[in-house]
Amino acid sequence: MSAVILLLIGLGAMALGYVLYSKFIAQKIYQLDPDFKTPAHEFEDGIDYVPTNRFVLWGHHFTSVAGAAPIVGPAIAVIWGWAPAFLWVVFGTIFFAGVHDFGAIWASVRNKAKSVGALTGDVVGKRARSIFMIVIFLVLLMVNAVFAVVIAGLMMNFPSAVVPVWGAIFVALIIGQLIYRRIMSLTVVSVLGVIALYALIGIGPMVPVQMPAEVAGLSGNAIWIVILFGYAAIASLLPVWMLLQPRDYINGLQLFIGLLILYGALVLLNPTLVAPAFNSNVPAGTPSMIPLLFVTIACGAISGFHGLVSSGTTSKQLDKETDARFVGYFGAVGEGMLALAAILAATAGFATFGDWQTMYSAFGQGGVNAFVEGGAFIIHNGIGLPEATAATLLTVMAALFAGTTMDTGLRLQRYIFQEWGDIYNQPWMKKPALATGLAVGTCLLLAFGAGGADGSGGLIIWPLFGTTNQLLAGLTLLIITVMLVRLRRPMWYTLAPLCFLLVMTILALLIQLRTFWDQGNMFLLVMDIVVLMAAVLVAMECAAALKRSRAEMAAQGD
Repeated sequence: MSAVILLLIGLGAMALGYVLYSKFIAQKIYQLDPDFKTPAHEFEDGIDYVPTNRFVLWGHHFTSVAGAAPIVGPAIAVIWGWAPAFLWVVFGTIFFAGVHDFGAIWASVRNKAKSVGALTGDVVGKRARSIFMIVIFLVLLMVNAVFAVVIAGLMMNFPSAVVPVWGAIFVALIIGQLIYRRIMSLTVVSVLGVIALYALIGIGPMVPVQMPAEVAGLSGNAIWIVILFGYAAIASLLPVWMLLQPRDYINGLQLFIGLLILYGALVLLNPTLVAPAFNSNVPAGTPSMIPLLFVTIACGAISGFHGLVSSGTTSKQLDKETDARFVGYFGAVGEGMLALAAILAATAGFATFGDWQTMYSAFGQGGVNAFVEGGAFIIHNGIGLPEATAATLLTVMAALFAGTTMDTGLRLQRYIFQEWGDIYNQPWMKKPALATGLAVGTCLLLAFGAGGADGSGGLIIWPLFGTTNQLLAGLTLLIITVMLVRLRRPMWYTLAPLCFLLVMTILALLIQLRTFWDQGNMFLLVMDIVVLMAAVLVAMECAAALKRSRAEMAAQGD
């Protein structure tokens, strides 16, 4: 099958989803009010609460939720064939992710920009809130610890990406000043920022930076991890307009240009999908497609981490409530487009079916490598860009998005500690610097305590990320559903996806439970049980709250 046909179907379906379905959700379900005073105006402080242009905020939101996950997940999941991955990405984006991300922003904005964890206490109850915030903390811990390993690995394996990755930070700092102080128009700043980013990508291969194999007893990989957490700590304390917003915005533009280059090369080359639509000859040890497909591809279809960003940072910067549709739903569409690119690169970016089989010789293979190699093959043969330059472009793209997610993730983890300080009356935990220190400390403890001198400890609990993350998405949809019931609005548009997601997630947790038992991995076995119990308890609490709300509505109706 032609990859171009699949591209047009995917992009067309997601465009219709935004134009038609998101408009219906905005008008009939969430009922956005352009005159509602958002928390960005109500609590404006110039640090976390900052009314922001919707295009700039979209850039922050999109790149924060994207990271490397919409590349890694789909590029692994195609081992079951391109059709299941394609269908889940397209329909997941339209009916799951868009409604979830959009809804999390709306719910938070309507409740003084509280995070979904804190919001649970108001909507469901204190017991559910305590359990929910533990799940949130685990997700953030996994994301921050693992993305540090991913970025460090990319910089160790691709020294040509070091200058563009770190240079982008200085470009963002300059852009932040130009936008915030209105020195230049957003259009001019955008053009200059993109030119600067691509100039850095061109310079990168000329001045590769290779970290020494060992420094002060630590491996080069570990040194990068420490540097990354030091940077993320500083970034999480700076005002959002100074670094977080401009870095995410300019990276969002860079991604779209990168996608246009990849999509344009694909149209010109018109390659054939060498991978099968449904792979009936998967390698030994590959788990069942159902339910694992729905947790392997999270970002790019639906992801609980998106709810944390939506209610953690995005809701504090929303200028008008009506901007939530563009920022939240279209942010999910942008990520769906990235996931679609990953699927096409990982299935049409190989010369033969045999080459594809070599890449996918075992479950878990592929990922970023398949995206970079397959995408570079398409770009080189489609528009003639040197394959090494194309590989650098795609590597920098992956590293920059992982970095922006880590920036936001550490800021969100700081918010969690501050919210705990507020909930449990611990004033010292509410101080930003101390809360940031606790966030960084827990990540480094996992990274080096569990992983040793190479700092890869986050990878130990990574097998649980997919299920924990999707559990979080289901629970966020539960909160939104309860709110809709209390407001006497239709709930099926959130209830249907959350039921599907909870069933698939709990099934996946049970399958993993058996796998960890067979492997004798007691640590992950216990963690799996904890997450499974949390899923059941919070679901029961939310179901009870939903039943109470419906009963109250019925009584009031009488």
